[in-house]
Amino acid sequence: MTYSVSAGFINLLKRLDVALAATSYQSGRLYLLGRNPKGGLMVNEQHFQKAMGLHYKDKTLYMATLANIYRMQNILRPSELMDDQFTDCFVPRTSHLTGYLDAHDVGVTIDDKILFVNTRYNCIAEVSDTHSFKPHWKPDFISTIVAEDRCHLNGMAMQDGLPKYVTAVSKSDTIDGWRDRRADGGVVIDVEANEVICEGLSMPHSPRIYQGKLWVLNSGTGELGWIDFSKANLTERFTPLTFCPGFVRGLSFHSHYAFVGLSKPRYKRFEGLALDQRLRDADSEPWCGIQVIDLNTRSCVQWFRIDGIIGELYDVEVLSGIGCPRSYGFLTNDVLSVITLDDYVIT
Repeated sequence: MTYSVSAGFINLLKRLDVALAATSYQSGRLYLLGRNPKGGLMVNEQHFQKAMGLHYKDKTLYMATLANIYRMQNILRPSELMDDQFTDCFVPRTSHLTGYLDAHDVGVTIDDKILFVNTRYNCIAEVSDTHSFKPHWKPDFISTIVAEDRCHLNGMAMQDGLPKYVTAVSKSDTIDGWRDRRADGGVVIDVEANEVICEGLSMPHSPRIYQGKLWVLNSGTGELGWIDFSKANLTERFTPLTFCPGFVRGLSFHSHYAFVGLSKPRYKRFEGLALDQRLRDADSEPWCGIQVIDLNTRSCVQWFRIDGIIGELYDVEVLSGIGCPRSYGFLTNDVLSVITLDDYVIT
């Protein structure tokens, strides 16, 4: 991976005392961005086939992949270092084999149940100890739980340990129907009420609740924005905050900053959207990377940019209180020698 960073990116991570996690299903990688002991940027990458949604809770990182949902535990205590540089180390301790469900966003409930957006079956699903998944919720406009990606359900916003809002590319109830609605068929749905609360979006992703607002990435227009519930017209509720030069997908917050993932719209499913014209109007090429948006000034203040063959990210998650993290996967022998003991007392 070839990358570059803005001059103040590392100092921002230090000041906020955070690291970042990002996934790319295109490269099959989990990327962890932190600060090395010499004050530079540490980029740690680990292979996970079709790495997708992320959720960080209580020093634990959850991740959806091609056919598994992983629980990755931070095995280092506060005073411990690995290899004299890593302050935190995430090791997959639990893997739920789901089979291919095209899982997107993932979340954890107040009672530690793992939920994920099951895009292939158009529903929110719960991991099961016996089966591939347990259906948890589906939109009212989806008539049945079937292996047909009809509406391209993708994003999930959690609130108080429960799924609160989801995004979908359309309200289609026929297989692959969403592809014909990419430009303006996107919706945001209230899970509890099971009703559409915003429509007319272009491939929306990554709904997140932060500081009392529901934020959404309108991917097909390259905009970060929020939902204004005071407007009666559902097609007018999305309120853009700023434009980012790329297919925006992956959103996390800390302090007064939004960390937004950007991808290059290389494939046909991304073509023919308003984003194309927005880029031409700005005389800009699409980015792959992370832009840090100041919510007060509505501007990009720092950035991490990926160049070369990697053109797409899916999710971005802020890891609060973490300095220099690394992770382990299953496809190397290194993880076999990572042996740690839980606290114990032998009498």
